[in-house]
Amino acid sequence: MADKPHVTFYTKPGCHLCEEARAEIAKSGCDGLYTYEEVDILTDSELNRRYRYDIPVILIDGTHAFKHRLNADEFRRAILQASEHGRPR
Repeated sequence: MADKPHVTFYTKPGCHLCEEARAEIAKSGCDGLYTYEEVDILTDSELNRRYRYDIPVILIDGTHAFKHRLNADEFRRAILQASEHGRPR
């Protein structure tokens, strides 16, 4: 699979919902099927303004996929769907 979906995970230090979301992503069993980038919203004033009350926010290929909570099955389905549809980047 040459063109894997890209996951962007918006977070900040001390976010308990972010920890829960990371654990669910780890349980999803789809490691290696996507690329991953974690972004601390406190490093950018615009991201902090946009997401400060909504983290974690998870984008898949630039599209909002999850906010606040997700479970492993939902994440896996979203990754597999993105893999099948192969959005251009």
